[in-house]
Amino acid sequence: MEAAVTCVKCHAPLISAEDAGEANVAFNTGEVTQCPACGAKALVELYPAMFRPFADGHPGEKIASAEEAACFYHPQKRATVPCDACGRFLCALCDVDLNGQHLCPGCIQTGKKKGKLKNLENQRVLYDNIALMLTILPFANPLFFFTVYFTIITAPIALYLSIRHWKSPSSIVPRLNHLRFSIAIVLALLQIAAWIVLIWYLLHYS
Repeated sequence: MEAAVTCVKCHAPLISAEDAGEANVAFNTGEVTQCPACGAKALVELYPAMFRPFADGHPGEKIASAEEAACFYHPQKRATVPCDACGRFLCALCDVDLNGQHLCPGCIQTGKKKGKLKNLENQRVLYDNIALMLTILPFANPLFFFTVYFTIITAPIALYLSIRHWKSPSSIVPRLNHLRFSIAIVLALLQIAAWIVLIWYLLHYS
């Protein structure tokens, strides 16, 4: 029986993989638990993924013979594929399939930091926030009397961004991005209408 959670001090099993389902009640309490072997204290929080069966893969098979290649990160696990970036052998647990490429955790982290992985999305431009700010900031500025004139530029830009990026991916965290776009569109239209009325008035009565 392979231990799912071990003590960080003596590596004695705190709970087995078969009993992991009950650990959600035993460990995820916010209280410190004690190792039955060495008495070391630890705060154990288990992710829900530990209680779910593997859907598309497995945690990696143990090496059956000396002729089999071992995983670079888990020497006791049998390698299944090499990393397409660095060539390290990977077990099924370490293999990250990214758009057809097999990458190791190290290359994923390096590519994320250096921006080499074009298909790995690290951030998103929140166009709904930009559009909304363009319609609000000229009025929120302490120099309101001067900045309000910038709406002749910011309002059309906000309207364009709202329409152009209405269907663009929003924040990774779910939120009501269309609400911000809707408010920005209404405010931008009001500001554009105000400028049209003002220009018409100046042309006819000045």
